[in-house]
Amino acid sequence: MSEEFEIKNKVADSGLVNFDLSQLIPKGERKGIDLKDFLYEGLILKEKDFREKIQNLDPQQFKDCFVYIYNSADAIVPLWSYFLLTSKISGETKKIVVGNREDLEIILMHQAVHNYDYSELHGKRVLVKGCSDVEIPENAYIELVEQLKPIVKSLMFGEACSNVPIFKNN
Repeated sequence: MSEEFEIKNKVADSGLVNFDLSQLIPKGERKGIDLKDFLYEGLILKEKDFREKIQNLDPQQFKDCFVYIYNSADAIVPLWSYFLLTSKISGETKKIVVGNREDLEIILMHQAVHNYDYSELHGKRVLVKGCSDVEIPENAYIELVEQLKPIVKSLMFGEACSNVPIFKNN
């Protein structure tokens, strides 16, 4: 008297395409350079000393890294100092920005979201994954909506079992 029954995965049958924004995060080491380390007594930019320290910097230590340049000292540094440092390491790095680590991540995700090929999502029902083990800049989600709105049938946010509808295109 065994009855045959079939277990159906309603999520799989729904035609919903899962999109995990964390998959767009560029892979590679992140390194910060503090301009304070190039200043005289950590406070004053003396051009001759500054140029010497930049000249002695080994650009290989930044090979294939994403670099953010910041200044933790309470010192005003001229804009050309960023130019000089950037020119020394730019041949080795993947990307250089002025700012903190968060600024770097925002810029990297901006580029990743805008460079991604979304053609596979055209006309689909898309669910953007809500939880991630890695921190994703909030702005990346905003930019993703801008990219997806003109091309997808509908957009949802969260998990398949509990999602929030964002919009539907006709």
